[in-house]
Amino acid sequence: MSEEPGLPAYDQLELIPELGLRHSWGVFGRGDSLGTVNLLTADRVRAASALVRDGRVFRLDLPITEPDPPMYGRDRLVHTIFSASRNNWDDRLDNFHPQGSTQWDGLRHVRCREFGFYGGYTAEPGEDDLGIEHWARHGIIGRGVLLDLERHLRLAGTPVDPGAEMSIPSSMLATIAREQAVELRPGDVLCVRTGWMRMYRERAAAGEAIHVDGRTPFPGLAADEAMARFLWDTRVAAVVADNPAVEVSPGDPKVGSLHRRIIPLLGMAVGELFVLDELAEAAEADGRFDFLFVSIPMNLPGGVGSPGNAIAIR
Repeated sequence: MSEEPGLPAYDQLELIPELGLRHSWGVFGRGDSLGTVNLLTADRVRAASALVRDGRVFRLDLPITEPDPPMYGRDRLVHTIFSASRNNWDDRLDNFHPQGSTQWDGLRHVRCREFGFYGGYTAEPGEDDLGIEHWARHGIIGRGVLLDLERHLRLAGTPVDPGAEMSIPSSMLATIAREQAVELRPGDVLCVRTGWMRMYRERAAAGEAIHVDGRTPFPGLAADEAMARFLWDTRVAAVVADNPAVEVSPGDPKVGSLHRRIIPLLGMAVGELFVLDELAEAAEADGRFDFLFVSIPMNLPGGVGSPGNAIAIR
């Protein structure tokens, strides 16, 4: 496991005794607005650019009109194209939820009860410095690493059921990395493919309306402390998945929420509903599971989240 000079290990982070949870507040400096995106340094961006060999580009996000019907009770996006004048057309979006499609959960997305958002902020939105515009200015650009759970289980003869609850332990992520002969390094964007997105798109193409809420079962990362420790100690800058929540659903309330463990407490960038299937096919064909990851979140001052707006370049 790679180390990042100057950063404490997970078990050295300060503990909130009332919750038994650890946080990284102040690790990247007082008043930090980036969280683990700080790990995407200029040197790491430059090094990641060397992963581009043939220049093939893979789109990693859904159209912002999908999923349809929307998930988790959100409104359907309305896109209106209209004539602004005799010679011009314009368009307008209504009911636009920045987290309604492939998305980044920003540092204002989840609160850790009375202890606040990332950094311990307890103020109302707009009274802190956690808006998505900080990630937009910095960019989420670096070495992407695909860990393909669907491939791992398929080759093992125990295919994953994308429609069933399955908690993926951190030990399985480490095993997949070894099998793929890819090392997780500080500043990586970890991309986990469960196979859920392929199932969703196949069923949607067949005309099936797929409804997703907090009770919908699907595979995802375990929500336990071991997963938070793994993600922090591997020093990933972000974690994304091809399912609706990154973590397992519906999950076990006794275990808790991975969102709470890693967004408000560790300042980690979390991306959901990423499209990884075509990228996975290319990676399986030539055995290269790392690539240049490029995402520029929406420059929305004070924003809680953003469309993914992401590509992989190989």
